[in-house]
Amino acid sequence: MSSRYLMLLSGLILTLFAGCSSHHHGNYDRAQGDYWNKAGKDVSGLVEKHVKDPEKVKQVNVVMGEIITEIKSAREQHREYHRALYELNANYAASPDEFTKILDELNNSRMRSSAKILGLRFKMKGLLTAQEWTGLSEDLKGYGSRYYGKRTEAPAPSQP
Repeated sequence: MSSRYLMLLSGLILTLFAGCSSHHHGNYDRAQGDYWNKAGKDVSGLVEKHVKDPEKVKQVNVVMGEIITEIKSAREQHREYHRALYELNANYAASPDEFTKILDELNNSRMRSSAKILGLRFKMKGLLTAQEWTGLSEDLKGYGSRYYGKRTEAPAPSQP
């Protein structure tokens, strides 16, 4: 098999598994709104904990809001691409190029969103002192680990 076909098949399988794990029921939109509102308040509280200047708190919270908005948008776009893949997968006559096109669009969308979030990250960093940044970053890492579990570093390679 060609490497392109293998890559396409791998991407499709991963996409289908990821899509199955995010199947939503009934009150999804309302639950998501509650989630994002809570996350925004939690993050705002962390900003206020580490930044003492009220004007700077407002500016950082605006940037944080932009980051949260971009994450929400990116997730919705991701779901739309997965829906398109499901529809295409149901089409017996669908060609590999049709799958590749959607996967390319998905990857390009992720890259655009990542670049935007990275730019916002540096904008926020520019508003903060090193001490404020370090404290906020540590708390955000702890906040995120509640949802993603504790991340460990990769083991060091063994020496021959």
